[in-house]
Amino acid sequence: MSEFSGLFRPGSSEPFYTAERCYITEHMNTDLSPDVSLAECRVAAGVTTQLHKLTVAERYVIQQGQGLVELHGETGFSVAPGDCVLIPAGCPQRIKNTGLEDLVFMCVCTPRFLPDGYIVLEDAQTTDIVEQ
Repeated sequence: MSEFSGLFRPGSSEPFYTAERCYITEHMNTDLSPDVSLAECRVAAGVTTQLHKLTVAERYVIQQGQGLVELHGETGFSVAPGDCVLIPAGCPQRIKNTGLEDLVFMCVCTPRFLPDGYIVLEDAQTTDIVEQ
């Protein structure tokens, strides 16, 4: 467990666009708390994120919009506000916004997300997610 206790204010909470094809706003990702990070993810209508895996576990909490999640290369399942998605470390994954508005979800990573733990799994010819 981290030694830090008290208030944490991130230096910037501005969203940034990633090669994953989504906007990320990091709310907490610091050496002060190496066991967890928290970010807001926003995927535009009709966009499917890059097929990838992480070296850390993730949990999504869907805040807004509709989506289709693919895990382990299997048939996708629908998600909506209030749904939670558990993604173990090393699991191939991606999410598609199937709605007309932005798909927004909170993402909690344990331990904290670091860029070198992001592994791209798709090539130039990405196939769409198939719904179950």
